[in-house]
Amino acid sequence: MPKEKVEEPKTSSSIPQKVISFVWKAFFLGIAVVVAYLLSVEHNVLYLFGASPSLDRLENPRSDQASELYTADGKLIGKYFRENRSPVTYKKLAPELVQALIATEDVRFYEHAGIDPQAILSAVYGSFKGEARGASTITQQLAKNLYKTRTDDSKGVLGHIPVLDLVISKTKEWLTAIKLEQRYTKEEILTMYLNTVDFGSNSFGIKVASKTFFNTSPDSMKVEQAAVLVGLLKAPTYYSPRFNPKNSTRRRNTVLGQMVKYGYLEKAEADSLSQLPLVLDYNVENHYDGPATYFRGAVADYLQEWCKENGYDLYRDGLKVYTTIDSRMQAHAEAAMEEHMRKLQRRFDSHWKGRNPWVDEKDKEIPGFIEETIKRTAYYRRLKKKYGDDTAAINKELNRPREMKVFTWENDSLEKTVTMSPLDSLAYYKHFLHGGMMTMDPFTGHIKAWVGGINFKYFKYDHVKQARRQPGSTFKPFVYVAAIDNGYSPCDKIVDHRVTINYVEKGEKKSWSPTNADWEYTGAPMTLRRGMGKSVNSVTAQLTERIGWETVVKYAHKLGIESPLESVPSIGLGPSDVSIFEMVGAYSTFPNHGFHTDPMFITRIEDRNGNLLHQFTPKQKKVLSEETAFLMMHMLKGGMEEPGGTSQALWEYDLWKKGNQIGGKTGTTSNHSDGWYMGVTKDLVTGVWVGGEDRSIHFRTSQLGEGSKTALPVFGLYMERIYQDPELGYTLGPFPKPTVKISKEYNCTTVLPKQPALPDSTQLDSVLEMLNFGDLL
Repeated sequence: MPKEKVEEPKTSSSIPQKVISFVWKAFFLGIAVVVAYLLSVEHNVLYLFGASPSLDRLENPRSDQASELYTADGKLIGKYFRENRSPVTYKKLAPELVQALIATEDVRFYEHAGIDPQAILSAVYGSFKGEARGASTITQQLAKNLYKTRTDDSKGVLGHIPVLDLVISKTKEWLTAIKLEQRYTKEEILTMYLNTVDFGSNSFGIKVASKTFFNTSPDSMKVEQAAVLVGLLKAPTYYSPRFNPKNSTRRRNTVLGQMVKYGYLEKAEADSLSQLPLVLDYNVENHYDGPATYFRGAVADYLQEWCKENGYDLYRDGLKVYTTIDSRMQAHAEAAMEEHMRKLQRRFDSHWKGRNPWVDEKDKEIPGFIEETIKRTAYYRRLKKKYGDDTAAINKELNRPREMKVFTWENDSLEKTVTMSPLDSLAYYKHFLHGGMMTMDPFTGHIKAWVGGINFKYFKYDHVKQARRQPGSTFKPFVYVAAIDNGYSPCDKIVDHRVTINYVEKGEKKSWSPTNADWEYTGAPMTLRRGMGKSVNSVTAQLTERIGWETVVKYAHKLGIESPLESVPSIGLGPSDVSIFEMVGAYSTFPNHGFHTDPMFITRIEDRNGNLLHQFTPKQKKVLSEETAFLMMHMLKGGMEEPGGTSQALWEYDLWKKGNQIGGKTGTTSNHSDGWYMGVTKDLVTGVWVGGEDRSIHFRTSQLGEGSKTALPVFGLYMERIYQDPELGYTLGPFPKPTVKISKEYNCTTVLPKQPALPDSTQLDSVLEMLNFGDLL
């Protein structure tokens, strides 16, 4: 019989072996799971975890950086940004700033490799005790800030599950932090971190923050200032020194205590600093600040198109844009505009005292003007969206008084606090006159000054390039240049008399009878030079008829006017809307010997590292003969030299030393809605416009509302400042002599017979007494 197999009893030593085996298997399995998890997160397996920063992004980190705008003389005049940030190097960081950061945020920064296990264990232990503690190292925080590891764009499928999303994002930060430590030095990591963090108050990065809160730089910060900014990092709003000074002071002292704890500061010094009051020099940088605000808006419009075509982001890529604007000339232009507009507004308010200035052609106030105007505003559209057809609710909001800040000429701050309803505020703003001004170098095309309005913060509409208004008589030179280029000379004569021009428009017979500005006619022959210098409408109208209004339109376009122009007999009197930008460019053809140069405002664009991206060059085209251009300069001088010339108000200004010459043309439209002055010197061309926001808002008399009273003074004040500034290098002097032989007669300045001498004051007094006008004396 076979023997039965007897099982041997288990020994006591076999059980521990199995436990050990199980533990090892579990350990290796755990390691495998962790490695698999880390690899899955790193490579975004099945798109479950979201993308991690690529190697290229790690080696070439890019944070949002403001693009900067510089003048031709090297002044920073503005920035374009979503996050206002300007980077600095490690050498530009004060040692106290770095010490405060390390003592507060990551005391073992120089010891760990991106992750601090001790801090993590401390945080876990603290959570069990109900104490929240941070465990993120500076490198981890940099990873989060630099690569946006917690945004929706970086989340995968699993990243939308609560709690799990936090685990995945933390894992990404750990992995990214380790890789950052492998690729960068500790100094580089500290620098990148301080360049990327948000300090609140629209300040990103330590350079902007130090300027915003203390008007200083990162390398010049005091210990207590560094402590305030480092303290901000925990909660920029809660610890804001501007809005929560008590919290900020307490947090500052905590940072100073940390510096003492880790040996960066003596306790006595920290105690002394803790007693100091919080002193700020607070100034938030925004898009309204600085000079040339309207210009910066125009440049931004162009740059956005350029960036779109060339693959850049104006508000993130830190471009350096160099413009043609001269900061000194810009300051003179803004000062001249402000000085004159203050005076002119007082004159306008006095002129309309007790009445609203929006009137129809019969000088009657336009009924419902404000109520209809407000319906075209964005504010009204928001109310309409909110209340629908409930007009009672809309009207209640429109008439509800509230406290607001408004623009004013009454003080140097240019604003005041009032209580007004939206309707009242709109009516208040409609009383203001506005202005625009541009100066250009006619030879290079460089725009040297650009004033788009009276105050960008309150009136953002740009009156240089965006606005188009009727140019009035400043359009007349296009009639005369067309005539001179087609056989006429400045000395040719046309009789100044009332005229009616018959014409056909779209098959319909029409007639036009222009009147002179003073409603008077001499009935005598008048040279073309005097006709333009004195701005005689009858002479211009007859000349237009002789050469053809189509010819005038053709020449205006040839000289750079791009706006649509009506081909009508009145074309020379400026009925078609144009911009200052176009007019300055067109007039610049005359001093530039017949070459039209496109106005330009950017010379070059560089990337954030200073590499040249694009160089801009002037675009020129020969459109007139040099003889015609010279003769037109001679014609423009007629405004000063011919009897009754419309530019002669310039004699009030200090512009006439050393034989200085200025050519120019005034312009005034119907009802004095628009006042213009186009001024030309041997170096510069300047255009000025002044008027109401609406054409129905204007002066009622030519004594107050013509271009020589509203726009010309801005030019006069501006040019005085230009010539008095020796740094600019513009000198007084005559226009250059022609370099070609002039075949046409042009030296024909009109000399009027001398008028009888006026009686002296004693004779005048006697006459007035005889007429019973003694009360006027």
